[in-house]
This record gives sequence, structure tokens and C-alpha cells, in this order.
Amino acid sequence: MKVGKVPENVLKRSILKQIRTSRKEVILGAGIGEDCGAVKLGEDEVFVLSADPITGTATDIGKLAITVTMNDLASAGAEPVGVLLTVLLPEDITEEKIREMMCQAQEACEKANVQIIGGHTEVTRVVNQPVISVTGVGKAKEGKLVSTAGARPGMDIVVTKWVGLEGTSIIAKEKEKELLSRFSRDFILKAQKLDEFLSVMPEAAVAVKSGVAAMHDVTEGGIFGALWEMAQASGVGLEIYLKKIPLKQETVEICEFFGINPYELISSGSMLMAAEDGNLLVMNLKKAGIAAALVGKATKGNDRVLINGEERRFLEPPKVDELYKAVGR
Repeated sequence: MKVGKVPENVLKRSILKQIRTSRKEVILGAGIGEDCGAVKLGEDEVFVLSADPITGTATDIGKLAITVTMNDLASAGAEPVGVLLTVLLPEDITEEKIREMMCQAQEACEKANVQIIGGHTEVTRVVNQPVISVTGVGKAKEGKLVSTAGARPGMDIVVTKWVGLEGTSIIAKEKEKELLSRFSRDFILKAQKLDEFLSVMPEAAVAVKSGVAAMHDVTEGGIFGALWEMAQASGVGLEIYLKKIPLKQETVEICEFFGINPYELISSGSMLMAAEDGNLLVMNLKKAGIAAALVGKATKGNDRVLINGEERRFLEPPKVDELYKAVGR
């Protein structure tokens, strides 16, 4: 395609036509020539906004872009309402690929009952693969927001599902040929399908009703990065038991194959939580069919300690995500 705005006929046919979910709160939605979207909320409600790009992969980018943003809003205890998409495309993009990305995005929006309010689509020489940046709009009742900064000394630290899900799925898709040299096709297919667990909206809904004090979705930097960020935001220390952090066997084996650390691998699909009664929170999550584990406690001071048997070591600030070591080869 030519550099610049996507042609109007492509915009109508392969982008706007794919947008089918609507919300009553949206009073101005996506359309040709519209630069803004508008959302009306109730008197006792507040806007919750989030922005996230997908740059680490072009595989299933439409689905990932929506899911990651929904997770951000859910981690604040907000109900997602809509999204704005900024889509940057390389010159060799085809209309079929554009339509495929939009269909993925719409399917994810339909599952989350979220409307694509608007955005911008452009072909540009500055990217060599599609990039989608999403601005999410959500709503929450006043006084009911949950932040990353809500952990307090003595609180239990809980991790939902398994860490490394997103990174494992991406690597299994993008490095399938290499992985086939060691693993069976069934094993790789199972790893690829871990992206079915990437939404944390169900656990966020349970946690809000269970009195959760802080939530943080585990994304770039993995669980180690998320633990550091929650501790930093809350001004607390941590004592975390490494062996209690849940991992899928597919994640363990794929990380061993590429020599990367599963605890520093992008982990959408897992939510980090702090609560006064972590056992109650875990029990309520499991009643809802959501796996969860109590992995440690928040402490006074600034020491963030990882405990592995007799070994104790300090958690470090987030590093470059391990995903890039694998897919960048």
C-alpha cells in the first residue's frame, strides 16, 4: 500500500465494517472524518484510561492488543467500555491482513462487550511490521478504584493462573520450526493455545468482590517485574517463595530450550494481587474456576526478597523482557 492514510474504500470495507459491538455509553463512535470519540458516564462514575502498544510480535496482534488493554482496566477494578486504536502498517501490508487484524480485534471486543470508538490507521515507512497502540476507556464507581499502590505490610501476595502464558504462546507460534527439533507437534500446539487464558477480567471481578487491596496485571518483565512494580508503587518490602509461583510445564520446557528465565517473561493472563486475607481470596477465585496461589507477603521496609529453599536473594528492578531473547534470534 502507499504511504499515508489507508484508502477510504479500504477503511470502510476492512476496518469500519468489522466494528460491530456497541455500548450505550458511547455517544460518538468511529467514522470517516471523526477525530474523536465521546463517552457519557453516570454522575457517580469516573473514567479509567489505559494505553498500551503491541510491539513484540505481529502474531494475533489484533487479539493481543485488545486483551492487554482490557487487563489493564480490569486491574484497576474498572469495567471496560471502549477502545481507540492507532494502527501503524508497513508498506507491504495487504488489505487481507488488515481485515484479519480488525476481525481479531472485533472478536476480542465482542467477548469483552467493548466498543471500538475510533482511532487512526496509517501506512508508514517507520515500521517493518504492524504496530497497534490501544487506548482503553473504562468506568468505575467513585471510591471503588483499585491501584497497584494498595499493598500494605502484612498483606498476602497472590498470583492467578500461571506466569509466562503470553510469552510461551508467542514463542511457540513464532519459533515453531525450531521447537519441532525437540518437542512433539502436540506439545507445541498446547503451548500455542495458552493464549486462551490471557484475559484477567474474570479474576479481577472476583477479587473486587473479595476485598482485594491492590492488583497489577503481569506483562513485560514477567512476574519479577510485576512484583517489583507493586512493591515500588506501594512502598513495601516483599518475601516471595519462588517455588510457590505457578508455572505451566510448557513454559518451563520452552524457556529451558531457549535459555531464558520464565519469571522474567511477558505474562499477560496472570494477575498479581495483594489482600488482607489471601487464603480467602484464593478460595473465592478457585470457586469461580480460576487457579490461584498465595506466594508470599508484603513486609515493612524496602527489602524485596526471593526465597528458594535455603537461598535468599534480592529482587532486582525490571529488565528487558526475556521474550526478545527468544523471538529476536
